[in-house]
Amino acid sequence: MTAQPTLSRRDFLKTAGVGAAAVTATCVLGSQASPALASGPASENGWAMLIDTTRCTGCQSCALACKEVKSRPNPTVEPTALSSEAYTFIDLRPQADSEATINVKRQCMHCQHPACVSACTVGALRKTADGPVTYDDKKCIGCRYCQYACPFGVPTYDWNNPLGLIHKCDLCVQRLAEGERPACVASCPAGALHFGRRTDMIAQARARIRSNQRRYVDKVYGEHEAGGTSMLYLSGVPFSQLGLPELGEQTISHQAEAVMAKTPLVAASVATLATGLYWLLKRRDLKLNEAQVTLPQEDSHGH
Repeated sequence: MTAQPTLSRRDFLKTAGVGAAAVTATCVLGSQASPALASGPASENGWAMLIDTTRCTGCQSCALACKEVKSRPNPTVEPTALSSEAYTFIDLRPQADSEATINVKRQCMHCQHPACVSACTVGALRKTADGPVTYDDKKCIGCRYCQYACPFGVPTYDWNNPLGLIHKCDLCVQRLAEGERPACVASCPAGALHFGRRTDMIAQARARIRSNQRRYVDKVYGEHEAGGTSMLYLSGVPFSQLGLPELGEQTISHQAEAVMAKTPLVAASVATLATGLYWLLKRRDLKLNEAQVTLPQEDSHGH
């Protein structure tokens, strides 16, 4: 048996380097081309919604109106969580010292500096200059990075769809383009939802707090949290009781951008290790084959 050539150290490094370079180039070009990482901040005075939890009756009119407008399945069934079937719902939060509940509307927060947009590698999520965070299912690859990045746990994944699409509220961007309010706001019978420019909604919230200090906590949730959101909350109890996360003023998106910026380096490192391991194992097998070579057997004439 003819011994097969072994891989020299020089060839090993060369092969590993080529594999790493190819992966690095692909990742770097992909990240540079991603409109998600290149998108700028939204206008500080885009559209916003003021949610007064002290006025919400929990009727779910907003959630059912959203289902109808967005053509979601089971349009008459009141949702109990965000899902591919429901982009908003009323979360019934029990009070600490009472059998009553606090009604808290949940939906995408439409952050001023959305982490989901920064984490999206293909630009399927985009923060528009007027406020809404929109989603393009034609660009989505189903990586679910947006789910991991969102501090509010908003994007949901449709496991029943072979395309693996993400679902979330888009602030009724089509209705806004036609001069209409979001469906949830238009359907609220209790006056718990108000819609307008962000500065106006913040001013209105602060005016309500000043005029009725016993009714409200002296804080507008979403004004500064995670760099600010387009959904603003008023409450009569600490916001931690509403299930809203306690966040600082620093944006979350910078963390996602840092991770995505390091992705090419990590991918290249993994490629280098994987390529090197492959050739080391192949070299070991070649040596084992050489050691197992037997002497030529004698022919029929005894030679």
